[in-house]
Amino acid sequence: MGFSSTIPTASSSAALPSGSWRHLQLSTTTRVFLLRPAPSPAKATPLLIPVPGETRGRPAAAAPFVGGQVRFGFSKVCSQKMAGETAPAAGESFGAGEGKPELLVFGSEEELSVSLAKYTAELSEKYAQQRGAFSVVVSGGSLIKSLRKLLESPYVESIDWKKWHVFWVDERVVPKDHADSNYKLAYDGFLSKVPIPPGQVYAINDSLSAEGAADDYETCLKQLVKTSILGFSSTTSFPRFDLMLLGMGPDGHVASLFPSHPLVHENSRWVTFIKDSPKPPPERITFTFPVINSSANIALVATGSGKAGPVQRALGTGYNSSDLLPVQMVSLVDGKMTWFTDKEAASKLHGDALL
Repeated sequence: MGFSSTIPTASSSAALPSGSWRHLQLSTTTRVFLLRPAPSPAKATPLLIPVPGETRGRPAAAAPFVGGQVRFGFSKVCSQKMAGETAPAAGESFGAGEGKPELLVFGSEEELSVSLAKYTAELSEKYAQQRGAFSVVVSGGSLIKSLRKLLESPYVESIDWKKWHVFWVDERVVPKDHADSNYKLAYDGFLSKVPIPPGQVYAINDSLSAEGAADDYETCLKQLVKTSILGFSSTTSFPRFDLMLLGMGPDGHVASLFPSHPLVHENSRWVTFIKDSPKPPPERITFTFPVINSSANIALVATGSGKAGPVQRALGTGYNSSDLLPVQMVSLVDGKMTWFTDKEAASKLHGDALL
């Protein structure tokens, strides 16, 4: 199953309107796809973004589709074991080159959610066929809301949910029915609505201390690597998740890895703990950067003007690399990273409005 659309390809599209160029102050290692909203797919007009080293006015080779737009530019408690035209497949490179993140900018969060569902469903099919399992890591915050289109047709019927294994990139050490629980957030908004086997949803053991819960979760992951439910990176010697769906805080934190906190430098543990989180509640467990950066695919979702600052820091130019935000430390060793943003989150990447 590939991305499909009735929109004509770039080569058959009408000439671009004059004045349609925008210059984005981006890192040269980032490729950009700016997605222009349209009243209907048939009337969509692509907007080209010049990328350093490319010829002005020339789209990158094949323009794949996503979300009806044209792209250019390139619960198991671990310790207890309880309970037209078709685009390239998701996870393949769209011309950005190995290791280079791609930036997708949508006109609205609604359009972003539609595209994120297609992206996730494509990867689900790919890994279910290749490995017989699909390992998915989710985060808290608004990310779960952005997955809502997976609960609708055609995905809710077509996805092989029995192949899904769900994990959390971080979790608050609170009871599972607590309002601060990432498990509760995901269960109420997503997991309770799809037929993933309960034994393939890996929640923390909330009866343990933060340190004990982190040790327990890491032990669980190591067992799942042994049984090949999880992949393993021979390059990094850390687990290799098929897909991480990550959000980002307004301060640029990812998972429970916060700016200037010593845990951002942890490089041996798979899962660690924090007792002094600058954002309540204070006690949490979190994946470490070596695990995050060993993923096969990461979708980093950032929406709203409150995320514009860290998006600019992460993707812009002229920032001191000695003072990195955690989101800037997300750098896949051997995988593909895609930013899903709306125009508000990307608004500081240049002086004019994106759309």
